[in-house]
Amino acid sequence: MRRAPRRDLIAGSTVAVVALPLALAFGVSSGLGAEAGLITAIVGGFVAAIFGGSNLQVSGPTGAMTVVLIPIVHQFGPAGALTAGFLAGVILIGLAAAKVGRYVRFLPLPVIEGFTAGIAVVIALQQVPAALGLKASEDDRVLAVAWDAVSRFAQSPDVVPIVMALAVAATMLVGVRLRPGLPFALIAVALATALSALLLDLPTIGALPAALPAPSTGFFDAANAAALLPAAAAIAALAALESLLSATVADGMTVNERHDPDRELFGQGLANLAVPLFGGVPATAAIARTAVNVRAGAGSRLAAASHAVILAAVVLIAAPLVASIPLAALAGVLLATTARMVDPATLRGLLRSTRGDAAILVSTFLVTVTVDLITAVGLGVALAMIVALRNLAKTATFDRVEVDRRDHTAEEHRLLNERIVAFRPAGPLFFGAASRFLTDLTDVTGVDAVVLRLSAITTMDATGAAVLGDAIEHLERRGIPVLVSGITDDHHQVLTALGATARLNERGHVFPDTPSAIAYAREHLVRR
Repeated sequence: MRRAPRRDLIAGSTVAVVALPLALAFGVSSGLGAEAGLITAIVGGFVAAIFGGSNLQVSGPTGAMTVVLIPIVHQFGPAGALTAGFLAGVILIGLAAAKVGRYVRFLPLPVIEGFTAGIAVVIALQQVPAALGLKASEDDRVLAVAWDAVSRFAQSPDVVPIVMALAVAATMLVGVRLRPGLPFALIAVALATALSALLLDLPTIGALPAALPAPSTGFFDAANAAALLPAAAAIAALAALESLLSATVADGMTVNERHDPDRELFGQGLANLAVPLFGGVPATAAIARTAVNVRAGAGSRLAAASHAVILAAVVLIAAPLVASIPLAALAGVLLATTARMVDPATLRGLLRSTRGDAAILVSTFLVTVTVDLITAVGLGVALAMIVALRNLAKTATFDRVEVDRRDHTAEEHRLLNERIVAFRPAGPLFFGAASRFLTDLTDVTGVDAVVLRLSAITTMDATGAAVLGDAIEHLERRGIPVLVSGITDDHHQVLTALGATARLNERGHVFPDTPSAIAYAREHLVRR
């Protein structure tokens, strides 16, 4: 942090300017109020910056988290959301201790893009009431809330809030293309606030506290703690996923930076233990703010920490001014944010790549919009595993191979073709491919001996070993002796544990190489 403090402070100031309208908007969208979003950006942003696993990560409230929070707030109230966030912090610290951070990188791209696109749609639907100048109905189903707002708007339309929301969104989207370095979100919100104060009368954020609230332990909803555990697990899963993806993006934008995934989970866990004490929503790393931090030249944790301190100064100095921001302007900020969350080129590429990837993408997207995020991710991962196992099973082969007969006449070749058969299974022999292996092997007829060359099997699980043992037993019951060669050290343990080759070992039918097995078959097993 002492290496280039001036550069880091400039980067932190830049991020704070970008984060202010987003923190306010996400706080309002979550149902806990604008001050909750600010508290999360300040407290969570500072704690995660100091204790997290990335030098460049910026944390705070995010749109994805508001999607998870809304049903919790509707069912359990603000105290329930704070309790769930605190429990999520405990879970994140547990995940860090279990060192599971490294496994998040295995999440399939279609699942990530599917739930990201779904979150974007959900956030956009959440903004419909504010963009129409109306108060949202008391319903945790975003489609129902959006439809109710449209119905009420049709009865007494007012285009001013719509124009303001669209103007703010357009300013952000166009501005970022023309001058990426300027904080167009803040500029657009400031202009909308000034216009509203002078000429219009639109719903605003409302009064904010002039200082951070004192820490309190009275937030914890002990009566509903057990019922809130599934929600806490969902928050923890989302915080882990979003934070580690964001840290990966930050690493990719730099040369020498590499984050520590387990320490990042620990830092996010501490942040989520601290934030509820002040009344904030759960925190996670934010990809957009982290990218701004990197592009602004940040080189250490000082940038993210200073961004939190600057936001705290805003609360102390400019709370009355921030309170006059129109809700329609914040809706515009989030509409622009959702538009930038989705990469159309990536979505088109995935939809055109394979039918399996397209199905995973579409399923994850639809479940995110219609059910919830965690169900969508669970379904997407399950589908991805099924597709992967199906594709992996297709790589397994079971080929009949030629026996070496260079020293024999054509008549002997023909005899050997009829009576000694060598098979070489290749690829993975696991539960996904085991049934096909069993069918192919037990269909062998009209031979005096079967030689199994196992050296080309890349992996073997318990199911594969058991099926191999069943196939050998089936053939020998039919009077066809089986000789096995090329058992690797990796496969010896599972075959021995399941007794798949026990009888063969007793009879001396296990050989170190294929020529030895063939020679034994010619000498002892072929009927003359």
